[in-house]
Amino acid sequence: MDRLPGFRDFLPAPVAQKDLWEFEARDYLFSKWRRVASAYGFREYDGPPLEPLELLTKKSGEEIVGQLYHFEDKGNRKVALRPEMTPTLARMIAANERQYKKPIKWFSIPQLFRYERKQKGRLREHFQLNADIVGETGEGADAELIALLIDVLRSVGLTAEDFVIRLSSREAWQQYLASHPEFRGDDYGFFQVVDKLERMPEEVADARLREFGLSLASIQEFIGAGTPTPALQQVLDNLGARGLDAFVKVDYGIIRGLAYYTGIVFEAFDRRGEFRAIAGGGRYDQLIQLVSDGKTDLPALGFGMGDVVLLELLRSRQLLPEWDSRLDVYCLLEDQNRQADLLGLLQWLRDQGIRADASLTSIKPNKQFRQAADLGARFVATPQGEGGLVRLKDLHLRDEQVLSRDDLLAELRRRLKES
Repeated sequence: MDRLPGFRDFLPAPVAQKDLWEFEARDYLFSKWRRVASAYGFREYDGPPLEPLELLTKKSGEEIVGQLYHFEDKGNRKVALRPEMTPTLARMIAANERQYKKPIKWFSIPQLFRYERKQKGRLREHFQLNADIVGETGEGADAELIALLIDVLRSVGLTAEDFVIRLSSREAWQQYLASHPEFRGDDYGFFQVVDKLERMPEEVADARLREFGLSLASIQEFIGAGTPTPALQQVLDNLGARGLDAFVKVDYGIIRGLAYYTGIVFEAFDRRGEFRAIAGGGRYDQLIQLVSDGKTDLPALGFGMGDVVLLELLRSRQLLPEWDSRLDVYCLLEDQNRQADLLGLLQWLRDQGIRADASLTSIKPNKQFRQAADLGARFVATPQGEGGLVRLKDLHLRDEQVLSRDDLLAELRRRLKES
């Protein structure tokens, strides 16, 4: 029986097929995400994977239902697996914000689910780094969030030659529309068209835009000028002072099609253009008020970075480390009468943080040696009995010595550190 389409198994490395995913790679990514977010003063949170369907439709409209895993539970409640984390965050903040000083800086690594067509870089489930700042209106918060995004990508070995953050502004687009009285229709529908311009044939794009009273040429002229708004300029200056200006550029072709964005928006792309957006986000100052039915009004901004595209990018650039699945020490039993000595040694080594293992059944010493080799063990340790002595054999250097436990631990740590 195979896994469901669009879902992944994470196996210990090495994996045998290209369509399989390494657990170590996921764990590596999560550790980088946590380390950098914590260095920026963000605190980790989580929420339930199942949410009321109303929470998701309130944020994104009824059209999102077709993209969800949703059903009616045994309590006759309409529920759905979370497709994103922002509605959950907004709900949690609205209910608990009084006990936290502002600004609130939180991050999470949820697993998210969407029932949609599988594409390169997009599956029906993925893990995602979400980072949000709540309760801050100044552009310094936007710059802080973008700097976090840059440093997360730098932490996995990517450089300014590998990726760029494309900055845009809903306010800039609102100003553009206000200067074109011929514009007709709703802003949200227009933003959705602009969001897809790079993926549309020009004649189709022009026809869609003329439905709003505008032309593709006019839009392209506005995007090409790329004149920063005062708010965007402040963000650029802030990032420049951090030495991060090489990672960003103004690009009004980025608009983020979701309706709830209100200010600066941004997306991260690989510079070669081989993959989908690596990450995206922006300011959503009205969402918490919407989710709380007007009871809580707090400005907010955030971004999401999925693991699928990022891991594919790191593989293509050969930036994922080689996973060390080797064993430090294999405990070998020569005399069955010393079984208790072997188990005591095995437990003691593990207590000291040494990766150690032994045969779970009684087998001959030569088979134990083969098992040690199969596990990639660097050392074989054999209890000698009298005085707690241990014979240590280094399978790389081909030498051996008899040591007390204290000397054994010191020798193991020295050689493992050197290697």
